[in-house]
Amino acid sequence: MYPNQYEEKLPSTNEKINLYRPNLLAYLPPVLREIREFKAIDDIAGYELGLVKLTIQDILNQCFVDTATWGLLLWEKEYGIETDLNKSYEERREILKAKKRGHGTVNKKMIKETAEAFSGGEVQILEHPESYSFTVKFIGTKGIPRNLAAFKDMLDNIKPAHLSYDFKYTYTLWEHIKEKGLTWESSKLKTWDDLKIYE
Repeated sequence: MYPNQYEEKLPSTNEKINLYRPNLLAYLPPVLREIREFKAIDDIAGYELGLVKLTIQDILNQCFVDTATWGLLLWEKEYGIETDLNKSYEERREILKAKKRGHGTVNKKMIKETAEAFSGGEVQILEHPESYSFTVKFIGTKGIPRNLAAFKDMLDNIKPAHLSYDFKYTYTLWEHIKEKGLTWESSKLKTWDDLKIYE
């Protein structure tokens, strides 16, 4: 049984099959469409053909990280990632995409692309060669990215061992909050974490 984040409001299997089900009666002359035996054949054969088409589409979906569901297990095995069913499909896909980008020679561009895959926003990499370190500065998203622990694990796997790193985050300034019309009184209704990433 999958955790709650996998229990989405999806159509039932029969509703999905009906989306792919052909209307076999349309291939018959109008006179024959009303015959009970032909309707029975349409019910049975149409259902089976719809099921076959749905199954083919589902298997095809597993071939791409962006649409894979049960196939994520295979992708994770291929890239040597430990499967964590407590993560949502989207979080698992982010990890896979970052791992895919992390293959090859590690450079500033690769680290930037990996960080952007995890954060979902623009990232700037600041190199500090004198101290053998670099800074990952999250520009496109405010606050701490939601999947930072997995990103750290990935970064530790792809970066050269002699380099250290740190993170810088972008937060909302009080001047920006005032420009948006939020007063000190009304800001008391929000938490400090909400104000730090206020748009």
